[in-house]
Amino acid sequence: MDISVKELQEAISIRQQIDNLQRRLSSLLRGAPQTPAPEPRATPSASRRYFSPSTRAKLSAAARARWARRQGTATAAAPAKGRGQLTPAGRRKLSQLMKARWAARRKAGGKQKVSTRKKGVLTPAGRKRLSELMKARWAARRKAASK
Repeated sequence: MDISVKELQEAISIRQQIDNLQRRLSSLLRGAPQTPAPEPRATPSASRRYFSPSTRAKLSAAARARWARRQGTATAAAPAKGRGQLTPAGRRKLSQLMKARWAARRKAGGKQKVSTRKKGVLTPAGRKRLSELMKARWAARRKAASK
């Protein structure tokens, strides 16, 4: 069997399209996208992973919640805990810390270094140099336009 690289690439492309279409079809029929099955490993023990009893309990609870959501009986699932939100106690503590930080800054307010140089003001030497550079740029543009 003599297959060229181009033919192999085309076969791989067709296989990927078939897999994508199968996933889309199963998601339409079942209502949830399916992931492709993993490739079987050479040794079955290599694919087995150890999970502690608490982890197995969490996984089974999550699976039961998924099944309940899919069947429309979401009341059986425990409500999801909010993540990333501050509790009122945490918000109060953060507020107190910020107020203390601001008070310390106000107390040490006179010790900050103040720059004597104004920002955005050109010195006479800088203004002259800028003028010369602009005149040279304009001359170059006039020369290029006249050609």
